[in-house]
Amino acid sequence: MCTVCGCGTGSVEGHHGHEHHHHHHPHHHDHGHGHGDLHFGQGPAGVEVAGMSQARLIEIETDILAKNDRYAAANRARLAELGAFAINLVSSPGSGKTTLLCRTIEALGAQPLAVIEGDQQTANDADRIRATGAQAVQVNTGKGCHLDGHMVGHAMEHLDIAPASLLFIENVGNLVCPAAFDLGEDCKVAILSVTEGEDKPLKYPDMFTAARLALLNKVDLAPHCDVDLDLYEANLTRVNPGLEVIRVSARTGEGMDRWLGWLQGRLAQKSNRAAAE
Repeated sequence: MCTVCGCGTGSVEGHHGHEHHHHHHPHHHDHGHGHGDLHFGQGPAGVEVAGMSQARLIEIETDILAKNDRYAAANRARLAELGAFAINLVSSPGSGKTTLLCRTIEALGAQPLAVIEGDQQTANDADRIRATGAQAVQVNTGKGCHLDGHMVGHAMEHLDIAPASLLFIENVGNLVCPAAFDLGEDCKVAILSVTEGEDKPLKYPDMFTAARLALLNKVDLAPHCDVDLDLYEANLTRVNPGLEVIRVSARTGEGMDRWLGWLQGRLAQKSNRAAAE
């Protein structure tokens, strides 16, 4: 179950769902904002579900994330033993994640790596990754809108993850729910295409706050769109002042050297730590 949207609902242990009685909900809440705008995320839980108190929502979220964090910790421990660096790639659908990942794999050449692909349905993206010669496993989440630590742990069992390798985890296209779920990765890398609008980071701040690096993708399209790349970067660092931003184009190769250097530098740091322990 997603703590944000309730996808994959099923049950939390000991709480086997709840009946959907159609309560006539008196709309006496103060949802803030003037001009008749509504804001349903101002309570302590950061979200509202009809018929459920803020305290209950927090209880459910704490329970779900605690279980997930145990799986994530096991994944992280295994990767630490190998000195492997894991990247959780997150973005909206259509940002160019898979194309950028294919170009990255090709550019990395002989670098050992593996890929976990997350989508609701199909193995299309895993097939594209395997066409580059890289090993990949597809995880289909069904109605689920994100990967979780348990799914990733199972996927890792199907991969031959070499010491000092890179593990790319391409999450389900979604800028909301994946922000809350630790997969055992070393960092989240958010991909934002120039066609999505300069205010996207302001609309979906949780994901960009959780990321360590943002890749501003498809910059080759910027001359053909009414976009301000500097404003994109300003809004990214407005929600996360420590966020590093790299402008890239999978089509032209712009920025790819810097992106590859970032990956190789982080992998070397982790591998060296593992070797010293």
